[in-house]
Amino acid sequence: MGQLWIYRRRGGVEEMTDQLTIALAQITPVWFDRAATLEKVCGSAAEAAKSGAELVAFGEACVPGYPFWLEYSKVTDFNSPFHKQFHAEYLNQAVCIEDGHLNGVCETARRHAISVYLGMIERPLDRGGKSVYASLVYIDKDGVIRSVHRKLMPTYDERLTWSTGDGHGLRTHRLGAFTVGGLNCWENWMPLARTSLYAQGEDLHVAVWPGSERNTKDITRFIALESRSYVASVSCLMHKSDLHTHLPGMEAVIENAPEFLANGGSCIAGPDGNWLVEPFCGEEKLLIANVDHQKVREERQNFDAVGHYSRPDVFGLTVDRRRQTTADFRDD
Repeated sequence: MGQLWIYRRRGGVEEMTDQLTIALAQITPVWFDRAATLEKVCGSAAEAAKSGAELVAFGEACVPGYPFWLEYSKVTDFNSPFHKQFHAEYLNQAVCIEDGHLNGVCETARRHAISVYLGMIERPLDRGGKSVYASLVYIDKDGVIRSVHRKLMPTYDERLTWSTGDGHGLRTHRLGAFTVGGLNCWENWMPLARTSLYAQGEDLHVAVWPGSERNTKDITRFIALESRSYVASVSCLMHKSDLHTHLPGMEAVIENAPEFLANGGSCIAGPDGNWLVEPFCGEEKLLIANVDHQKVREERQNFDAVGHYSRPDVFGLTVDRRRQTTADFRDD
């Protein structure tokens, strides 16, 4: 197999490289504060770029934070005023792309020539603007939003506030020698969701999580071994002291919560399943690693899930990537 070279200009000289520098931004969201959290995102992206990274990733629901009140309120009553108030404020602080809420992140990406994977709570106008989705947005180094993947199936109590997504964002993107894709949290456990990305040539997988090593320490290496790809799991942090108290009933949530609601656990595994960066817990940190496409090609020699080791004559997968809408307006 011949060497695959990617040309990159540095100081007026073109050099050939299989290398890519990636960063995982393990940060604590400013809970229920979209603007302040986006400011932290922009700062981390700029810092990652100055450290030489060409891609930076942030955890699931990083903006404006994960809905921890669902578990720790212990309130399950139908039509609960408590949940209604929290949900309404969550919508207020969610990201509406159409309203320009990500313009600052896009400009940061463009100015620093760094691609961004950002987990966010999206309030899209194409679904009426009153429901929210756990979305993963990819912004390229030119500051252009290239995909918005809405989580296919919220997990357990997340369904009390998040809506179910669709397949529109199941897409990969070229980044240097690599093809990068990503999934939200427990979507990473869905074999067919993973396969839809493998089939598009993915060899750098970004898994975003709300936080905690219990989520990342096993599946990160498992996906790497299955896909023979680099796998980067990035998580948020949330400490009890980071919870706000401005909403009625917040005191009960704080009382029931553990000291760490999310302890991080961001990590990176190589295509042989070994750690490049072991799960890191307990504090905010920008984790940076160099990945080498040569290693992907080496590991694909004996197993390639959608290539020489696949059986398309026996198994097949159909992926509907149409964006779901409630109404199809035809004015002409």
